[in-house]
Amino acid sequence: MSRSHNRRTSLKLLAGAAAGIAAVQSGSAASQEVPWSSGTEKPRTKAPANATDCHHHIYDHRFPASPTATLLPPDASVADYRKLQERLGTRRNVVVQPSTYGTDNRLLIESLAQFGPTARGIVMLDRSVGSDELKRLNDKGVRGVRFGTRLPGGAPMDDMEPVARKIADLGWHIQLVSDGDRILEWKDVLGRLPTPVVFDHMGHLPEPEGAQHPAFRVIADLIERRGAWVKLTGAYILSKVGPPTYADRSELAKAYVKLAPERLVWGSDWPHPTSKADAKPDDAVLFDLVSDWAPDETVRNRILVDNPAKLYGF
Repeated sequence: MSRSHNRRTSLKLLAGAAAGIAAVQSGSAASQEVPWSSGTEKPRTKAPANATDCHHHIYDHRFPASPTATLLPPDASVADYRKLQERLGTRRNVVVQPSTYGTDNRLLIESLAQFGPTARGIVMLDRSVGSDELKRLNDKGVRGVRFGTRLPGGAPMDDMEPVARKIADLGWHIQLVSDGDRILEWKDVLGRLPTPVVFDHMGHLPEPEGAQHPAFRVIADLIERRGAWVKLTGAYILSKVGPPTYADRSELAKAYVKLAPERLVWGSDWPHPTSKADAKPDDAVLFDLVSDWAPDETVRNRILVDNPAKLYGF
């Protein structure tokens, strides 16, 4: 065998090895495992600069759960969440106090300090909160107070109106996690709050009614008259269709986009605390839904970047 043939053979082997290494590296770059999220691929939709995840939680067993809490997920850390940001391409984030810790917001404040200036927080407070504490929380990056009817652990709903009066001058909002029927029950109170209301998870309007549920009209009226907002989050929670299209919840999301794209934000709801550990949704799929809900890039960027900047003061 000639020396030139040996050289050509060696070059081919080296080229093949290099190609194999490149393919492995490319696959690693294109996929990444994230705790509490299924799938490993990145979204098909490229996140715009300063894209914001407006709804996620942090959990840490170092902090005791509220005595009345029933949702007790395992730890999900700031470091874990940063892996999700890397996978999705999002830059800014909003940490939301879960019912697990009630009005003990220490973990949330600690998390905001770790995230730095690209993060904001939504706490839980009762009517006893004073002005000094509110100022401290504002300086830490808090921009709203969460109330809810779906899970025990937080402040009583009767505290929502007194708290709203205390936070109005700060420019904060009330974030409400409720369902359609309870929104109907609370519509008079919601209509007289001195702050905007932000509805979690598209108002938790049930399927198959979706946008035909009467609470959709209540939310629409609050958007029009009182400057309310809606989070396009939790498509997986009430969907009867399921992934990858979540077609039923997608119809509801599209109804909101048609109604008021200037009053919408998006969020992952990571680490998906109401889903079982072996049934977590694929966050890349959830992110790609935004392109289906808002196919116009200008509208989509408004939902992912401009609206969050306005609502949370980025």
